Amino acid sequence: MHFELTEEQELIRRTVREFAEKEIAPRARHVDETGEFPTQTFHKMGGLGLMGLPFPEAYGGAEADSISTAIAIEEVARCCGSTALAYAAHLGLGSAPIAMFGTEEQKRRFLAPAAGGEYLGAFGLTEPQAGSDAGATRTTAALEGDEWVINGQKMWITNAPVAGHIIVTAVTDKDKGKKGISAIIVPRGTPGLSFGKHEAKMGLRGSVSTAVLLENVRVPKENLLGERGRGFVQFLQVLDGGRIGIGAMAVGLAQGAYEAALGYAREREAFGRPIGAHQSVANMIADMEVGIATSRLSVYRAAWLKDQGKPFSKEAAVAKLYASEVSEKVCRDAIQVFGGYGYSAEFPVERMYRDTRLLTIGEGTSEILRGVIAQSVLGLR
Repeated sequence: MHFELTEEQELIRRTVREFAEKEIAPRARHVDETGEFPTQTFHKMGGLGLMGLPFPEAYGGAEADSISTAIAIEEVARCCGSTALAYAAHLGLGSAPIAMFGTEEQKRRFLAPAAGGEYLGAFGLTEPQAGSDAGATRTTAALEGDEWVINGQKMWITNAPVAGHIIVTAVTDKDKGKKGISAIIVPRGTPGLSFGKHEAKMGLRGSVSTAVLLENVRVPKENLLGERGRGFVQFLQVLDGGRIGIGAMAVGLAQGAYEAALGYAREREAFGRPIGAHQSVANMIADMEVGIATSRLSVYRAAWLKDQGKPFSKEAAVAKLYASEVSEKVCRDAIQVFGGYGYSAEFPVERMYRDTRLLTIGEGTSEILRGVIAQSVLGLR
């Protein structure tokens, strides 16, 4: 076993950390309070080559490995959860499916501009009646001549209004159940494509998550992503990779809250000594360190397996489940270390706590992931 990062991975961590501390952290509170999408931040990230980090150079990417991608998401999340969610969704959901299943033409038309930082990508899966049960998709796509005609509604779609394309799942063969679901690429500005309001959320307020409305949306039949009827299988594979990204985001948010709590525990005094010298606070700090270190190893291991071309579905579920639940506890305990100040918006830990709360829900709830893991180890349905 070798636990050291490569020189390239270390370089990516330093580069993203320096950028995040300089460009992202100073605006994190503003982004949270106003809900303003950090457009300029993503333009700058595109200039650094971060928007196509894991994709081939031929399509504007950097051909970095999955561990490097996890590190980049982690470092962004350490400074701003909203920016990290938009970034993770762009890489893992909005762009990766085209890299995985797209034709050469689709890669050049859609992946290249997304990877090059010209725009963000989005993935439309969740519907009002189809959340954890994604196989219950009601959006339909009918082939009329040389065009798909799409009708339906998606919800909670990250990046939707700012995306250059949205990959949507739709029923193309009603009598085939899950085997009748396909994935289709819908470009920005297509007639009939519209969006709901920017949802007012508990956290991650600068991440744009809206409903997507598709009313007689017509796209060329060539926009079918992969094989017809393989959409359900495709998005399960996409979610496996996406869970590594969400796990990395959880590690980053936990790390940010931990560092803030650690500094405060060293400086704040009570009863004549730093509060970190009191066992109750010291134990919380120790538990944070244990949880974050273990979560990070779990995320990196899932990413390593992915890079090796080995099965990683269970490991991705383990990483995302554990890291997201650890992050919630770490952020909660960070508030406790700060005491009353932790409840104030003047300090970042309350924002991190609100931001991390989504991570036990999105990309597979903790309940669903426990089912995935149990099925894998038991071999039973």
